[in-house]
Amino acid sequence: MNELTYNIERPERTLGMNPVKFILWLIIVSIIMFFAAMTSACMVKSADGNWLTFEMPAILTYSNIVVIASSVFLHLSYLNFNKDEFIKGNLFITLTFVFGIVFLVFQYLGFAELIKNKIYFAGPSSNPSGSFFYIIVVMHALHLIAGLAFLLIVFIKAIKSEIHSKSMNTIEMCCTFWHFLSLLWIYLFFFLKLSH
Repeated sequence: MNELTYNIERPERTLGMNPVKFILWLIIVSIIMFFAAMTSACMVKSADGNWLTFEMPAILTYSNIVVIASSVFLHLSYLNFNKDEFIKGNLFITLTFVFGIVFLVFQYLGFAELIKNKIYFAGPSSNPSGSFFYIIVVMHALHLIAGLAFLLIVFIKAIKSEIHSKSMNTIEMCCTFWHFLSLLWIYLFFFLKLSH
């Protein structure tokens, strides 16, 4: 009697999370590490004694309101897409994008005010205090531009009816990244206000 042998294929183990979401979380962790290093370096350098204190531009205070409002709009967009209310979902995602642009404009106006007050990034009359300020704010602005690109992708998918109650993955990831950037700005704002 011949013995029959069976090859039983076992299914491959998969990650417990969507691979794209996993990459997003890796990006968020790397951003946290970068800004933790920058704020730590800022604290160490400020202890040297050669640290210029200056008033933060008032427009940056208003940018807090703008970034919080943008997060609220994005959350409202998420809730509406989850209920398949596409017109409201598109409206709120558009408002999120507009407020993101307004936030960047406020950052630019803040820089213009700093330059007017002779706070420079580099050069003979610059100070490490100003340099750290510019680096931290510019790096956050670059990440926010990436967030705006993500919002644009979500908007295009929404226009094509690819975002609805049964397909929320893209907007969920966008919400995660955008809310993270909003919270990061609030942290950076208060850190810069206290250290400068």
